[in-house]
Amino acid sequence: MDLSDSWVVRRPVTARVSAAEAVLTDLRDAITSGALSVGERLPAEASLATRHGVSRSVIREALRSCHALGLTETKSGLGTFVVSNSIARDLDFGSYAAQELVEARPHVEIPAAGWAAQRHSDEDVEVLCGLVDRMRDESDPLVWVALDAQLHGLIARMSGNRVFESVIVDIRETLTRQSETLNLLAGRREKANDEHARIVSGIASGIYDQAARAMAEHLDAVRAALKSVVGESGPTDRN
Repeated sequence: MDLSDSWVVRRPVTARVSAAEAVLTDLRDAITSGALSVGERLPAEASLATRHGVSRSVIREALRSCHALGLTETKSGLGTFVVSNSIARDLDFGSYAAQELVEARPHVEIPAAGWAAQRHSDEDVEVLCGLVDRMRDESDPLVWVALDAQLHGLIARMSGNRVFESVIVDIRETLTRQSETLNLLAGRREKANDEHARIVSGIASGIYDQAARAMAEHLDAVRAALKSVVGESGPTDRN
């Protein structure tokens, strides 16, 4: 193949999106179009960073989402390889898959929000409100997803149920990866900020049903975003 036709040496098309989103879109399009073929090793992080004019941390963020989509796999000491030219039916967020989160989270987080409404302290609500405000003002996507996981963990702790809290602690890293990918591919940040504010308002009201309903609506929106990424065959049910 003529090197001038290679994806590696062509400059990516720029757009008004986040740096990581631009990198992920470029990689995804190259893989799904066949410009990067199955079995091919991706350029090193440093080369990708130079290609896009971004930091290596941005490249790693995009590569994590590429892996979540089932397009690539990183082999220690060898590099990152293309393993599929189509997005997986069930996204891989590390310890757990998207479908597992879709099925499990409502059974934990909806009642946790409800009980938090009835058992919270004034200080708890102040901390939640502070987190929501920080997330609205946060420009760093990696900091935002960490705050997102912290918010959900705090709500579980506020429920007063150690089982709920333990579950959220166990899946915290997976929740962070899911948020990271959905922010890049489904533009979830601003919508999630609004949903989080309604959850906190429901908890502050002291009304179980109001808080539980707000959390249910948030999880429904996450499920819909996952469906938009993977298509009709992706996570859709919450039974």
